[in-house]
Amino acid sequence: MAIEIKPIPVLRGKVALRFVEEADRNAKEKRGSIDFTKQVAKMRTILKRSRLYQEK
Repeated sequence: MAIEIKPIPVLRGKVALRFVEEADRNAKEKRGSIDFTKQVAKMRTILKRSRLYQEK
């Protein structure tokens, strides 16, 4: 039996404008951002050992 495909809701008017403004403000504030520099460094050392990493 097939599953019914439901349409994706679309924001319009004032609600859409408010959503975009909130998204822009949140992007500028970087709320909830995580620093992955330590994890990236560990990943690079692992990849260098496995000869899969090519340094640019």
